[in-house]
Amino acid sequence: MDFLYVLLPNFAIFVLGYIGEKKIGFDTKTISTMAMYLMTPVLVFRTFYTTTFTSEHLYMFIYCFALCFLLILVVSVFSTFKHYSISEKSGMVLSSAFMNNGNYGTPVILLLFGMSGFKYAIILMVAQTLVMCTIGVYFAAKGSPSGGGIKYALQSVYKIPIIYGGILGFAFQYFHIPINKACMQTIDMVADASIPTVMIVLGMQLAKISIKHLSFEKLSVSLLVKLAISPLLAYGFTLILPLDHMIEQIMIITASMPSAANTTMYALQFDTEPEFVSSATLVSTVLSLISLPIIFALVL
Repeated sequence: MDFLYVLLPNFAIFVLGYIGEKKIGFDTKTISTMAMYLMTPVLVFRTFYTTTFTSEHLYMFIYCFALCFLLILVVSVFSTFKHYSISEKSGMVLSSAFMNNGNYGTPVILLLFGMSGFKYAIILMVAQTLVMCTIGVYFAAKGSPSGGGIKYALQSVYKIPIIYGGILGFAFQYFHIPINKACMQTIDMVADASIPTVMIVLGMQLAKISIKHLSFEKLSVSLLVKLAISPLLAYGFTLILPLDHMIEQIMIITASMPSAANTTMYALQFDTEPEFVSSATLVSTVLSLISLPIIFALVL
């Protein structure tokens, strides 16, 4: 029951965006662009500025990128076998290879492990953010109907300010550059607003979805990869990485999280299968009410 107390408020934010789009109507892409280019970089800057990194954190970063590449490999093999277009393959990657361990995963870890586990969940959230704002943006741009191919995709990654927010935050921390209280309060306000803004955008996008037009074959594969194959691969990494047992548990649980809300923002920004990606996020989030308790029983 405590788990539902953590989960249901997140659903309430999705519903808020859904109702707003249905009753009022918004330019969803403009709001999405604002969140991606103005707000999220501030969140990443704050996290890198306030985190002291160790060798354990390095292993966790390596794990996040390696898991992402393996999931992309699984999706690529299936997409090639089914002769999917570049846009369809990119949409599958966005919905399958990136987990929601930020606004969903970190509250769950806090509930299960307390503050001792929460600090590691934050690091995994930062690592996943970097994965999404590089590899995720690459595939979102690659699958864009506007074309441009690999060159356009790489150029799009360079333009994402989240990367520079992380670099700047790390530099401020490494060189011990102080930030006064007033400036930090401003940073906190923008950073704290970024995640709920992204979640509201997801709710708005969900209001525009017509489920009957979806490919249930693609959706089924995406859900299988996200909710089953991903935690299995994470378990494999725990067998080879020299990490504390609690961190290993956290890695498996966060890998079991549903599709990341940020991927919907990227899909919308580059018009890469936004309806499919949003639907996969919605369905995987709902099904996680069933899949996550099973993972808890196996891991904890």
